Amino acid sequence: MTLAQELASFVHKASYDDMSESARLQLKIRVLDSLACAMGALEGEPVRLLREHIQDFGGNGHCTLIGGGRTSPDRAALYNSALVRYLDFNDSYLAKGETCHPSDNLGAVLAGSEYAKRSGKDFLAALAVAYQVQTRLSDVAPVRSKGFDHTTQGSYAVAAGVSKALGLDREHTANAIALSGTAFNALRVTRTGALSHWKGLAYPNTAFGCTNATFLAMRGVTGPLEVFEGNKGFMDAIAGRFQIDWSREDLERVNLTIIKKYNAEVHSQSAIEGVLEMKSQYGFSSQDILKVEIEIFDVAYNIIGGGEEGDKTVVRTKEEADHSLQYMVAVALLDDQVMPEQYIAERISGEDAQGLLKRVAVKPNKSYSDRFPRDMPCLLRVFLKDGKMLSKEKKDYEGFYTNPMRWDTVVEKFERLSDPYVDSSLQRRVIEAVCGLEKIQVEDLVQLLAGVKVPGD
Repeated sequence: MTLAQELASFVHKASYDDMSESARLQLKIRVLDSLACAMGALEGEPVRLLREHIQDFGGNGHCTLIGGGRTSPDRAALYNSALVRYLDFNDSYLAKGETCHPSDNLGAVLAGSEYAKRSGKDFLAALAVAYQVQTRLSDVAPVRSKGFDHTTQGSYAVAAGVSKALGLDREHTANAIALSGTAFNALRVTRTGALSHWKGLAYPNTAFGCTNATFLAMRGVTGPLEVFEGNKGFMDAIAGRFQIDWSREDLERVNLTIIKKYNAEVHSQSAIEGVLEMKSQYGFSSQDILKVEIEIFDVAYNIIGGGEEGDKTVVRTKEEADHSLQYMVAVALLDDQVMPEQYIAERISGEDAQGLLKRVAVKPNKSYSDRFPRDMPCLLRVFLKDGKMLSKEKKDYEGFYTNPMRWDTVVEKFERLSDPYVDSSLQRRVIEAVCGLEKIQVEDLVQLLAGVKVPGD
């Protein structure tokens, strides 16, 4: 039996009943968090472009778009995934050599579940499968250091989650995994250097393509079942050899995923929380700051601090700003928050933000690197113009798996991000639907999401 077939057996066997109460709750929290991010992204420029694209090309209206309208399952996966992803405010998973966003799978799993007329329980089980596959492959087969993007492992997660949602048997699921894993090996250049819209659209594109591939497998199209271990397969060409026994896997990895407190790249969260705590504790203003020094784990330094993925003091766009630790810390100190409004063009180009970010220095700390990803450690030093130096060390933040975010806090995030587009009645109904997902059909949820107001429509 090939590894793709073993994975297919895991997918086929998994069920809602396999999940602990903790996993069920944490998964529902992440569904609501994802919908919050999706609604907050409705006015994003690439989201608008995608909506125009889908309205032009259409497709049979099997599946619902958040904000109304219907299209084919693969295009619904593309659009709804882009909404979840665009703000870069959705959940994350930290492995030693990889960081991913498991809720990137929600749009595809939702489309498959709606198409197949599944229950809320079925949807949660399929989403849990996608979470488990992506996080575990991130653990055992990281690809970032090889120059490939984390969406590469995501192709297997989308295929697994959509196969589960569609109720495919082992054979068709294995072929969906084979087709998707062979076709979607993405380059890490997506997140290095000058960043573009593609940073937020790379995974939605994977959701689009792998949803399409899974439907092809459903109809009988076959793929190379040795996609993992075969000659020039994933192990041979990209990841190197690894082992994973899918017969021993569960659906509990969602408990180790983390939620963002701030609208900022995930590795910045403890640093942002720390500088805001320091400002509140010591009462200094941004005008009092001479410079800021940050020591942090190597993954954060390399991705958002100016390490191997490029200079982070040149910040011109939303995509560059939310991947610059210097900008995010500077704007937090200036505005006392990091939310979507901190990424509008006028805020990014502001002289105060541009000036302060250049006085934020970031360097790696080996002891912190050794502790990551068990902790998200950093040491913050703020030097004031009067000669004082203030310092604070952090090991995590509210939303990290060691300090999990409560349901009520995620409800507040949902209400804040959705408020411009959803009245209080619809907000309440969406919250209640997600809270009681195991008692409703997926159709009940997507009908509510169709009622969200899209600006300009």
